[in-house]
Amino acid sequence: MSENQPERKIAPEVVETASGGATRRDLFRAANVLAFPALLGGSQAAAASTGLRAGPEIYQSIGVEPVINCRGTFTIIGGSIELPEVRAAMDAAAQHFVQIDELADAVGRRLAELTGAEWGMVSAGCAAGMKHVTAACVAGGNPEKLLRIPDLTGLDKTEVIIPRSSRTAYDHAIRNIGVRIIMVDSLEELDRAICPRTAMIYMMAGGRPGSSLSLENVARAAKPKGIPVLVDAAAEVLTIPCVHLAAGADVVAYSGGKAICGPQCAGLLLGRKDVLMSAWQASSPHHGPGRDNKVGREETLGMLAAVEAWVKRDHKAEWNRWLSYLDTISKRVTQVDGVSASVREPAGLSNRSPALVISWDPARFHVTGEELAEEVARTKPRIALGAGGGGRRGGSAGEPRMTSVNITAWMMKPGEDRVVGDRLASLLSQKRSPKPAPAAPAANLAGRWNVDMEFFSSRSRHSFVLEQNGNRLSGMHKGDFSVREISGTIEGDEVKLQSTVRLPGDAIPCIFSGKLSGDTISGPVFMGEYLNARFTATRSPYPADTGSILVPGGPPLAN
Repeated sequence: MSENQPERKIAPEVVETASGGATRRDLFRAANVLAFPALLGGSQAAAASTGLRAGPEIYQSIGVEPVINCRGTFTIIGGSIELPEVRAAMDAAAQHFVQIDELADAVGRRLAELTGAEWGMVSAGCAAGMKHVTAACVAGGNPEKLLRIPDLTGLDKTEVIIPRSSRTAYDHAIRNIGVRIIMVDSLEELDRAICPRTAMIYMMAGGRPGSSLSLENVARAAKPKGIPVLVDAAAEVLTIPCVHLAAGADVVAYSGGKAICGPQCAGLLLGRKDVLMSAWQASSPHHGPGRDNKVGREETLGMLAAVEAWVKRDHKAEWNRWLSYLDTISKRVTQVDGVSASVREPAGLSNRSPALVISWDPARFHVTGEELAEEVARTKPRIALGAGGGGRRGGSAGEPRMTSVNITAWMMKPGEDRVVGDRLASLLSQKRSPKPAPAAPAANLAGRWNVDMEFFSSRSRHSFVLEQNGNRLSGMHKGDFSVREISGTIEGDEVKLQSTVRLPGDAIPCIFSGKLSGDTISGPVFMGEYLNARFTATRSPYPADTGSILVPGGPPLAN
């Protein structure tokens, strides 16, 4: 975003707390970090690298142990399995050269025939497609304007309106064009926000049709003023005709490597031909802001093959097959006394797969869903699955508190249902001892701490102000740009602390795992999808004046 294009209605908070609503994609991302924590330390089952060998054990040949995907279409574990038709099309496309603009025109026409949309375009993923559409709405197909991006000085269309409920980490693709984000909370605010500078309106799919900022209402406000509406349906199944276009969207963006089972590095755009031709102009192989999002002839025809296959697939038979996987697992795990299982069949378009919820009393089994998910993620056979907390109660008063794991079926392969059922039944059958009481704290950590953060290629100075009550720690964490709450524990000399940076659409967890030695705590920091850092916290000689860390313009923290 250029310096003269600040975001409106996004004033930085002095103190960030853990409260606040989470969007659909935020929940998916958070659940994935929780349910596949081997990202922190890697698999204990990884083999030594012996050099790349193509074949069934291609990943093991370089020391990476693959996983059984009971989680869904998450990019962090590979998205989906490309259909055989997709692989065949990509292999054939790779054997010949072609004029890429001619290919894009032919594919756009064929996608329109298949889906009933006015036009279609293949991009290098859904996020890349969103970026190209934004550039199209800013430049309008005018290359002189296109080549100025992201410096929008002198351009007419420089703002994108986004309902607050649609703010996610994925709108970075839109902000990369340099636009000013206008965030709205109501239809009245939307009407006031639309102006000659408005390039487009961006919305996440999945909102309630009857809500104030439903797609129908937004489109009704935008169309008379000529404002395109872009809907992000990345994780959704493809509907023919497209329900979002029917409800008023001008362009809909899908991930190619999720429900459609096309190339993992492809996206699908459907909608108005004029907007999509401008988006194609802003895409590689053309130069400009989209050159870094190249989609090859292989992905282009692989994506078309996936859509061709989609209209012929027996989706009911697929659903029944997924249910059969869950039935196999359910029958196996419920052989363990005290374990129950139930199937959920969601009716929505997003991540549309039946799921199995496996529940038990953690006080009886001495293991939580999160702990079990971590165990199966780290050891062979590795399984990625979801996890539930320990706060859910049974159906009536007096029933035990329950914990759970959940299994999403649609990315599982034949035979994996038996492997997963046996693995979970074996682990839930193990006799586990109750967790011992936490060790007494080795020291009182109350006070101010100077914290040196070591990232991959830079360093920063942070600060903690901590309070201690027995084994419990709480306080404030001052980072590079904000102050947020921090909490954790000390057991003996082992210190664990957690804080979260929260921005519109973004969140960065910071999980500190340190060892106390004198007046120093040091160890790794796990930052979720942003991987790892290291920290060294040293007790400050200055008093812990909490007020100075909270009040803008107050005394600076000690250096």
